[in-house]
Amino acid sequence: MPTRLMAGLLALALGMNAVAADRKFINAEQGSAAQATRPISDAVLVGNTLYISGHLGIDPATNRAATDPAVEARLVMDRVKHTVEAAGLSMDDVVSIQVFCTDLALYETFNNVYRTYFPHGFPARAFLGVNTLLRGSHFEVLGVAVRR
Repeated sequence: MPTRLMAGLLALALGMNAVAADRKFINAEQGSAAQATRPISDAVLVGNTLYISGHLGIDPATNRAATDPAVEARLVMDRVKHTVEAAGLSMDDVVSIQVFCTDLALYETFNNVYRTYFPHGFPARAFLGVNTLLRGSHFEVLGVAVRR
């Protein structure tokens, strides 16, 4: 194998190890009973990029999805915002969002809430219809943010 190719592969491998070592696991609900039982992190920060896990609009009072879809949309977006801020970023740093929804007729209901979280421009987004979500939720939201 040519020396130049070996050097490039070694640099790539070392760079990947440096990135892997630079991971920070974000749990916005640090110490909560729910966080202790879930086998996931709310997000993972790698360098300047935050990978936000799927969040649900769970009402903390009932530990279930809110019955009003607009309230649930607000709860899920509040959770996303809380996670982004726990990582030291802001909603202005969010570059991509995926929304999973059990009823596409709720598209405008979700959008009416969603707009209020991005006053300076909207991230790239997908809005996907699914049959069911955990805990009876209407929405699950995940995304990516990049520190400016």
